[in-house]
Amino acid sequence: MIVRVVRLTLEASNLDAFDALFHQHHPAIESQPGCHGVELLTDPANRCVRGTLSRWESENALNAYRASELFGVVWPATKALFSDRPEVWSYEVVERR
Repeated sequence: MIVRVVRLTLEASNLDAFDALFHQHHPAIESQPGCHGVELLTDPANRCVRGTLSRWESENALNAYRASELFGVVWPATKALFSDRPEVWSYEVVERR
């Protein structure tokens, strides 16, 4: 499983718009093949920081979403709202047997 965390710093005036955008597209993102959930993260120490945590079956599933028409709508709309370069972490979770 691939876990991806994206941390965004937003202008205070864009917080409501970002939250609305997330909730609008959340169901469609979660219905993408290989998606095992998407969560909205907030930073209690800085109200202008938001993030997302998503879980994907594989790197191929994540890449398929990133190449999808949906991502082509969501990412430009998201980029218009943040004020700093996003921080992105991806890591693979391996099950031990």
